[in-house]
Amino acid sequence: MTEIWSADAKFRIWLDIETFATEAQAELGVVPAEAAIALKERGAFEIDRVDEIEREIHHDVIAFLTNVAEHVGPEARFVHQGMTSSDVLDTCLSVQLSRAADLLIDDIDSVLDALKEKAFEHKNTICIGRSHGIHAEPTTFGLKMAQAFAEFSRNKERLVAARREIATCAISGAVGTFAHIDPRVEAYVAKKLGLEVEPISTQIIPRDRHAAFFAALGVVAGSIERVATEVRHLQRTEVLEAEEYFAKGQKGSSAMPHKRNPVLTENLTGLARLVRGYVTPALENVALWHERDISHSSVERMIGPDATVTLDFALNRLAGVIRKLIVHPERMRENLDRLHGLVHSQQVLLALTQAGISREDAYGLVQRNAAKVWDSGSDFRTVLEGDPEVSNVLDSAAFDGLFDINRHLVHVDTIFARVFTKS
Repeated sequence: MTEIWSADAKFRIWLDIETFATEAQAELGVVPAEAAIALKERGAFEIDRVDEIEREIHHDVIAFLTNVAEHVGPEARFVHQGMTSSDVLDTCLSVQLSRAADLLIDDIDSVLDALKEKAFEHKNTICIGRSHGIHAEPTTFGLKMAQAFAEFSRNKERLVAARREIATCAISGAVGTFAHIDPRVEAYVAKKLGLEVEPISTQIIPRDRHAAFFAALGVVAGSIERVATEVRHLQRTEVLEAEEYFAKGQKGSSAMPHKRNPVLTENLTGLARLVRGYVTPALENVALWHERDISHSSVERMIGPDATVTLDFALNRLAGVIRKLIVHPERMRENLDRLHGLVHSQQVLLALTQAGISREDAYGLVQRNAAKVWDSGSDFRTVLEGDPEVSNVLDSAAFDGLFDINRHLVHVDTIFARVFTKS
């Protein structure tokens, strides 16, 4: 990913763009065939020399063309015919972002593989589901992983769409009117680079495309943080249902030798904030003055490399965290039982309504008995069976069914089929 944004890679793309454009111009008879041959055979650059020229003239594309001309010779006067700097810069950025997207899509595939493996491994590993941080009803750890799998599957689709939207080529000249260059040159360059032709440019490729691209990266970052936050909560000492792998010889604290901190997922949380932070400047780049200005340029020189490199690193780190994640089913069951059966309250509520009690009255009965369990720590089923208003309606056999934890697993297969059918 870093190589995509290197000076060498950038200038090689620039040289390709100029070479393909000159080839097309030669085929159209606009420039001599010898010019295209000379550029293809002798076209070269030195990064230090380009930088040296730019320090004098303060224009990066002209500095590059000047350096290339030093290698090509007199035929270089036909290079860049009818083109403007944005034709090179914007088309190059499209190539770089497309290549970056390809790597990010591969990264998401690695995350999906890790999530799928962990989901099926713990498909029926029962744990407590929480809402507002409070025990709600049982779920499975496999379902937690399946939910993340579904989310990252959508993220892959978003990245594929973002790549398609950003992969356009503009070789249309000043203010995008093709006044000095044939549109067929643009089509030729686009085909050579694996891009689509930009239908209409204003000297630059419209920045709504770039905004959509970085917004997609921001959504992926949000999903990374969601998974990272879940792991961090599950690793808290009071919970400890899952934890990051802690390598032999690893140290958790300079002061407290016992510590095992969730440093990887904390790191991911921070990285996600950075990537999301690049979305706003990308959106603000959309509104430029008239046919072009360069207020977007400084932004993109920063957020292009930073956002893609950071997200590339974060996705690879997340895949590693999931693969090596240590899961504690016995602790999950221990936590599940901490409320002494209160997690079955809805089942009791529904059973009472099915038995003919109004929902409002049934809710009051269940909540009244649940409050006793909250306050005393007694067993929920025992308390219910001791309440005549409940026990007169529900017998022992009914309670056996209502407090059967496996009721919560009935449709796990259905959910998994929905999530993983296409995978």
